[in-house]
Amino acid sequence: MSVNTKEFEIVVFGATSFVGKILCNYLCNEYREPNLRWAMAARSSAKLAELKAELGENAKAVPLVVADSADAESLAQLCDRTELVISTVGPYALYGELLIEACVRGGVDYCDLTGEPQWIRRMVDRYEALAQQSGARIVHSCGFDSIPSDLGVRHLQEAAQTQFGSYCDKVKMRVVKMKGGASGGTVASGLNVYREAAKDPALQAELRDSYSLCPQGHEFTLRQPSVGVEYDEDMKSWAGPFIMASINTRIVLRSNALWPNHYSKTFLYDEALLLGDSEKGHKAAKKLAFGMKWGMTAMAIAPIRAFAQRFFLPKPGEGPTSEQQLNGRFDLHFIGTTEAGDKLVTRVTGDRDPGYGSTAKMLAQAGISLRRDVDQQSVGGGFWTTATAFNQRFYERLQAHAGLTFDVLKTTPSSSAE
Repeated sequence: MSVNTKEFEIVVFGATSFVGKILCNYLCNEYREPNLRWAMAARSSAKLAELKAELGENAKAVPLVVADSADAESLAQLCDRTELVISTVGPYALYGELLIEACVRGGVDYCDLTGEPQWIRRMVDRYEALAQQSGARIVHSCGFDSIPSDLGVRHLQEAAQTQFGSYCDKVKMRVVKMKGGASGGTVASGLNVYREAAKDPALQAELRDSYSLCPQGHEFTLRQPSVGVEYDEDMKSWAGPFIMASINTRIVLRSNALWPNHYSKTFLYDEALLLGDSEKGHKAAKKLAFGMKWGMTAMAIAPIRAFAQRFFLPKPGEGPTSEQQLNGRFDLHFIGTTEAGDKLVTRVTGDRDPGYGSTAKMLAQAGISLRRDVDQQSVGGGFWTTATAFNQRFYERLQAHAGLTFDVLKTTPSSSAE
């Protein structure tokens, strides 16, 4: 549905980053979108040339573009040449704003994989009005955070509307299985949130607000649930806190606010990690909750944060091996309940490690789908979520080309509910 007016449809900015390399390999050697005009961009021409050689024969015709996240002029020139930018350059709070500004001013679409809610809030506040004027569609969090959660909830809600004639006002996501690792870039993004919050009381308050990404003037007031240690009767398992819940919940709540007439004005959502039905599962949930609580407290202290980053945590550019990416996977279940008591269980799965192998495929398909499947009349300029920007074609792309599945497992009308 895009109009081909520029040299490129898509530029992958940060092509030489850890995720950028995986994404470019996917576009070159795993998935070949017909007639896609795309380029690889980074600040180092030498690293771009090295990446091109590593990618092999299929990369020979892919153009290279040199641009720097700290150089506004180079970013403006980049945006002059492309219709959409996929950015993998994080932490976005440190390196992302100039590119957002360039895209918004140039009317250029944009996707990324950020999990930094404080940065998303700043970008929306500073640039949404301009994006609406220029026509730039900005879609953050197009990776494991938060496509499976955001589109998983939308998929459940659409199934509930079909089955019961109403949306669910209560939804919970439970991680049944997840296998993968963390990269230095992801760790750096998380640590930067702690670094910012440690010296900013207003940001600390913002990070405690589940509705922090909802549009200004929203009228949602219900306190959102937060899982510590609990026994989940629906899943027959002990559950503990899920590390991605902080960003995923905010994205899902923003989607509820942006959705026509909302899923529900009293919508409740939470996420948790399942750890088993036995006493061993109970102990694991308590251990996880304790570790996350005190780990976050420790990371707020600068010397401890610096020590961990230097000696224990992965460095930027480091991450799961190719074998670990291929052997990773995730299995998420969503349980929704309508106001009338109808219940629905759905499932989202992915066939590679969530943070990298799977995320790279999701992010690539997000960029392609935004340009080729979503017209400006249906989704105009502004800051969107994946659930509110994309149409059914994106689900089809994710299932056909990104290794995801979306299934309905069980429906229980209220008349037969226990």
